[in-house]
This record gives sequence, structure tokens and C-alpha cells, in this order.
Amino acid sequence: MKRPFNIRAPSFDAQAINETIRSALASAGLDPAARPIHDVSHTVRQALSAAGITATQGGWGANESVVDVVAHVVEGRPDAKAEPARRPLVHEPKAPAGSFEALQYAHQGSTCAYKLYAPVRVGAAAPLLVMLHGCTQSADDFAAGTQMNRLADEHRFLVVYPEQATSANSSKCWNWFKAQDQVRDSGEPALIAGIVREVAARHGVDKGRIFVAGLSAGAAMAVILGETYPELIAGVGAHSGLPYRSAHDVPSAMAAMKGGRSGITGLKARPKPAAAPRRQVAQAVPTIVFHGDRDHTVQLSNGTEIAQQAGNAHSAVLPTAALRVSTEQGAPAGRRSYSRTVHADAAGKARVEFWTVHGAGHAWAGGSICGSYTDARGPDASAEMVRFFLSLPRAGAA
Repeated sequence: MKRPFNIRAPSFDAQAINETIRSALASAGLDPAARPIHDVSHTVRQALSAAGITATQGGWGANESVVDVVAHVVEGRPDAKAEPARRPLVHEPKAPAGSFEALQYAHQGSTCAYKLYAPVRVGAAAPLLVMLHGCTQSADDFAAGTQMNRLADEHRFLVVYPEQATSANSSKCWNWFKAQDQVRDSGEPALIAGIVREVAARHGVDKGRIFVAGLSAGAAMAVILGETYPELIAGVGAHSGLPYRSAHDVPSAMAAMKGGRSGITGLKARPKPAAAPRRQVAQAVPTIVFHGDRDHTVQLSNGTEIAQQAGNAHSAVLPTAALRVSTEQGAPAGRRSYSRTVHADAAGKARVEFWTVHGAGHAWAGGSICGSYTDARGPDASAEMVRFFLSLPRAGAA
């Protein structure tokens, strides 16, 4: 891939350092993704970050051929006038105190591993949040990056992290672009719904307060779950994801990620790739969307369309047939600026929120450096999603 020349490039090439370490580990017969090697990789990333050098967010050995995994995280230069305390922290946050149990769900010959986080203090009929990782990520990685378990401790809800198997997708992507994985009682939506029902039954979860959120491929699958299991899912959080039925195979998935355009040089004058016609969702499920406006992996237009699909579905069932839309701007000191668009009903209750994070790439806003695909300078997507979910009226039981 041709890279633009930049006369002001830094003296240290973080990508080269990253690749050298990965190659050295591979030469020694060590798996960069396995522990304790993963811990060594994490320590190196911390040291690079502390020195002002940003390493590739995908982790050691990221596969650039994976659908939606190539991260283009634009960290930006720290403001020279900003106070040191405003810069992203590189130390690991305090570990959550609850239990983090590895489990497995089996249904009709298919299996799916998952991890369940339960706070030390959780009341009866607690809410449940389902977290769907992105490509190449694991449950542990996603939990560390989003810090959702820490918020579960604070707000007393359970968190379940389904984990894609390499046998289902060699790069651990959820198969959001396959037709059989976009419908009810089939494929991955059925597996994840089965996990949710199993956890809800075993732990006495409030079935009217089950939510799902995800990153990238996980966000696309979260949108699918909201549409295919509306009686189960009370709210959807989509970070850097894609709208419902935006693809039907790998070529159309790549086109959809680029906003329906081919990103291949020389094909600009040709007709657009055969992306699947994007269908409107029928289920009015409350939805919160986060997307960086410099995301070159999954274009911002995809986040815009997720919000539009959700807004249209709500407008179709509201008595007034329209949502009131308002937008506010935010520019916290030392953080990325953002635009927050709220689609509210006549009573002023938000049904859809769309956060555009300015200058951000393909990464979880406000996430921890302890995980991959995170941008510590962004607004806290985890906290905002939890705030949105827990403020919703209780949905009907599944």
C-alpha cells in the first residue's frame, strides 16, 4: 500500500517497532496473542505510549486482510498547552472486584464460548449488558479496553461477552455480512440470543433491561440482534459499526464499510460494487451510536445510517410520527470534540443518540490502553452507553 510522504514524520516508527517485536516473538515460536506474551506486548505498548509513540492498535500480528479490522486510529498530537493531567493515562485501572467466569453455550450442534462478569454486589433482577467484540479481539481484550466491568461494579449490572470462534471466522469477526447471520433463529444471532436467555435464567436478570453493544463487526451484529430479537433486546449500542443488512458477502461488506464506494484506485469510474440494498429496520429499539469522523475502516456514513434507520423505526410507531432532533457540541479540555445528536419523543425522552467524535479513527472512544482499538482521548463511550441504557423505561419481558 502506498503511503503518503510526510516530512514531519516522527523519528521513531512505531509500526516498525511493532513489527520487529512481532517477528522476534514469532521466530522464537511464541504466540503474540497468548498470555503471558500478550502481557509483554501490553507492557511494550504502555512504554511506547508513555514516550509519545503510538503503536498499531490492532495488537501484534493483526491481519490486514480481515473484514473491518484494519485500524486507522488518528491519535493526534497532544496539545502543547494542555496540562499533563489532561493527557491519556497509560497505567492500568484498578481491576474490577467481581467474578469473571469462562463458560460455553451449545445449541443444535453449534457452540459459543463466553465470559460473564458479575459484580460483588448485584441486586435481584439486575440489568444485563451483552458486549460484542470486534475482529481479532477476545472477551478479555474487549473488557479491558472498554472498562465495562468497572462500570458494572458501579451500577450493579451483569456483563456477558460472547466470543467468536476461529472456526467460525479465522479472524474472530462476527459474520454480520452473511445472510444466514442476519435473521432470527439462525446462525450467530440465535447463538447469542441463546447465551442471553441462559444467563438471564440462571442469574434472575431483569428481562426488560437487557442491552447489547459492540465495536465494528460486533456493532453490526448488535444492530442485527436489536432487529431480530426486539422482545429480548431493550437497547442497542453501536460503536464504529454498520447498519442492518448492509452487505450479503465479503465484497459487498468491503463496499459497505467504505460507505458504498470502492476504495480501490482505478475503479472510481466503474459502477459501485454490488452492496446489498440497505433495508429499513422495523423494530423501534432505542439506539446509541458512536463513530469517529476520521474512521477510514468503517466510514462515518455507516454510523449516520444506523441512527437514521433507528429514528425512522421510532417515527413510524410514535403517535406524532416524528422525533424532535437537536444537536449539541462539546469540546472538553484535553479531549476530542464531539457532536451529539438526540432524537427525542414528544415527552423529551431520547430514543436515538448519535455521537460523532471529531478527529477519531476506528477505535472505542474513551477506552483504556489496556485493550486494543481504543482511543483514550475520546468522550467515554462506555459511560455514555450505560447512562443511555439505564435511563430507558423498562421494556416488556421477553
